[in-house]
Amino acid sequence: MNAYIISIGDELLIGQTTNTNAVFIGEKLSEININVSKIVAVADDENSIMDEFKLGIEKSDLVIVTGGLGPTHDDITRACVVNFFNTELVENEEVLENIKMLFSKRNRELTEVNLAQALVPKTSEPIKNMHGTAPGNWIEKNNKIFIVMPGVPYEMKAMMNNFILPKLSGMLKGSGIVIKRSILQTTGIAESTLSERLGELDKILDGAKLAFLPSIVGVKLRITVETEDEEKAKNRLVEIEQKIRTKVGRFIYGKDEETLEEVIGRLLIERDMKISTAESCTGGLIASTLTDISGSSAYFERGIVCYTNASKVEILRVDEDTIVEHGAVSMEVAMQMADGVKSTSGSDIGIAVTGIMGPTGATTDKPVGLVYIGYCDEKVCTAKKFVFGNERLLNKQRTMQAALNMVRKQLLGISLDE
Repeated sequence: MNAYIISIGDELLIGQTTNTNAVFIGEKLSEININVSKIVAVADDENSIMDEFKLGIEKSDLVIVTGGLGPTHDDITRACVVNFFNTELVENEEVLENIKMLFSKRNRELTEVNLAQALVPKTSEPIKNMHGTAPGNWIEKNNKIFIVMPGVPYEMKAMMNNFILPKLSGMLKGSGIVIKRSILQTTGIAESTLSERLGELDKILDGAKLAFLPSIVGVKLRITVETEDEEKAKNRLVEIEQKIRTKVGRFIYGKDEETLEEVIGRLLIERDMKISTAESCTGGLIASTLTDISGSSAYFERGIVCYTNASKVEILRVDEDTIVEHGAVSMEVAMQMADGVKSTSGSDIGIAVTGIMGPTGATTDKPVGLVYIGYCDEKVCTAKKFVFGNERLLNKQRTMQAALNMVRKQLLGISLDE
């Protein structure tokens, strides 16, 4: 089955809103072996919308539309659906009751505009909106499926997870083709180097597919296997993963959507260890990332932001003479910061960062993107030099990821030189 995703809204075309809906829908469809042939964003214009409806129906088995179902004058998707399928709007009692219930819960007055959202295309099966007033629509015609959902992400996601994906999965059972995917998360290695280390991919894959998906913090390796049998597909994925891990295993920190902070949290809990952070150039980003994980209080003791030299001396006990001699952005200061936060907090691990995020602050010897990351535990106190790029916010993200990766490596006994 091939899918055609249409996202409606002027805000998507002028860059005011990022099209996260299409990304989510594409990922979810791929998980149930539906191939996305095209994703398109279109303006709130009837002619443009109708053109895409026509193309989608002609070129795919499944069309999924998001956006333009609200109660305001620029929400014209429902009218376009009515025109496209040559049908009419009828009031749906279940949708009407859902709208009344939502307004009652929120203690808001129900208006005629809101009541009008209970009108749905006659040829459609309404999809209940758990979090809003605009229902979705499921239409089947000439062996094609046409689905319309609101553009509000949490409303759309609920419809996908609770209704659309289960229904599509049921329809796809017994198709005779099984597609399985898995993702290996890597960090600390460039895409080109990763490719070189893997070598001849044909020998590893033997007919399967491997996609390199780089980002500012790492490269995802997406493996896709297509067979006629589910068990065989699972076994092939395991076999390929093992071959890849043999070659680049030390750079792989997780699988599928697992994050580095989740991995570190699990490792710290398993070892009954606590960690504290001392941050200069990242301004608390590392602490924030670690504490994004529920239950992080079990292993995260404290985070200190020491942006000025005075605060490094006063709070972390960094030697003032060391700053004078080597500068605040130096290997020596990074190590003392890590040792200082470990000692003052009583944690098992101290991680510290100091660097030049840019665009100002650089010198001839210390360019923008220069970062030193310090690490201290009961056995070792060390630091490592990194040179990132010229973009301030990207440098903060890369520094955060590199610091967390140092922690992962140390906990697993992997050399920091790799």
